[in-house]
Amino acid sequence: MPEIQIAKYIDHTALKPETTEGNIIELCREAKHYGFAAVCVNPYYVNLASKLLTGTTVKVATVIGFPLGATTIETKNFEAEQAFKEGAHEVDMVINIGALKSNKDEYVQNDIEAVVKIAKSQVPKKLVKVIIETCLLTDEEKKRACKLAIQAGADFVKTSTGFGGGGATIKDVRLMKEVVQDKALIKASGGIRDYKTALEMIKAGADRIGTSSGVAIVTNKLGSEGY
Repeated sequence: MPEIQIAKYIDHTALKPETTEGNIIELCREAKHYGFAAVCVNPYYVNLASKLLTGTTVKVATVIGFPLGATTIETKNFEAEQAFKEGAHEVDMVINIGALKSNKDEYVQNDIEAVVKIAKSQVPKKLVKVIIETCLLTDEEKKRACKLAIQAGADFVKTSTGFGGGGATIKDVRLMKEVVQDKALIKASGGIRDYKTALEMIKAGADRIGTSSGVAIVTNKLGSEGY
């Protein structure tokens, strides 16, 4: 797969708490230069990224309920509404992991549906990626989470926040693909730092790659440590 094509899979990401305005300016410059699918930034930087990327094909993504997923439905709704007002095209929301593990499936689905409803009410419609945090779930829980995301109308299911103690694995991407099939897309995120790993994730079924090592991946070099 040519490097110019793999760039279109990448959500160029900067979510660490110490990320500065200068880091976001550079992130957006790189995203424009390499033609990445999107940048993924914390809500505080959505407005800046949106201004920097106006007139380009690069989308602005941000995170909701990040990184724990344990905020209320009302809080996630507010975050999503604000993100779209600031110029976000996509949101990556974290499921309520504790609720899933407590078998509160109806709550988890309602949590996702609420954000999806806001996204679909936008003109044009926005995308919702649902982070299930695979490293904290059993295989059965991963399957349930994916099914709930599909039932809620999400566009993507996503492996990881990158802050939960583990990242994407080929096994998890394949498992998620088996569940969602063509009903949703898959974003692999967390610990993907080089071209070889990114390519393996895509072959396993990933439609997007979330990484802070986007430049390293497209230049086929080993990325620096981080998510």
